[in-house]
Amino acid sequence: MKTKDIVYVALFAALTAVLGLFPPITLPVTGVPVTAQSLGPMLAGAILGARRGGLSIVLFLVLVAVGLPLLSGGRGGFGVMIGVTGGFMFGWAISAFVIGLLIEKFWNRLNVFNAALSIAFGGIVVLYAIGNAWVAEVAEISYWQATVGAAPFLIGDAIKVAIATAACLAVRRAYPLISKAG
Repeated sequence: MKTKDIVYVALFAALTAVLGLFPPITLPVTGVPVTAQSLGPMLAGAILGARRGGLSIVLFLVLVAVGLPLLSGGRGGFGVMIGVTGGFMFGWAISAFVIGLLIEKFWNRLNVFNAALSIAFGGIVVLYAIGNAWVAEVAEISYWQATVGAAPFLIGDAIKVAIATAACLAVRRAYPLISKAG
């Protein structure tokens, strides 16, 4: 791994940490608090690609595991990571990797549609599959109950997909960091 790659990995780990500083926005219709932090893995995968994007989130998770209070609300530590929502945190690294893989695959014909679809698939479908399974196991509820409980968060995640898509396409035009076309 080149020095430039290490810098990008660290930068997006830091970006994910900074997104945790934004206070949650409570959606008026559902009353669900939406945090900006899950935008980090979407941006990491979409802008850095699979390998660097996934590694940036792994770095972030290692920092959280050793106790740095980088999660939204100033939380950190291994105990938080094995709690009810821990599956979503572990899913972030996989999500960033999948998003990066799909963006690399569509690189030569990347447009709003396939960028948004790639980010939504990795950042919502893959992430929720992992996170909801974890919630169901830890909370001792059915997978269906966990999925229904997570449904209100889809509104905020759809907004994050739109932001990540716009950022991905803007970076691709101005300063593409993904050099490999799949």
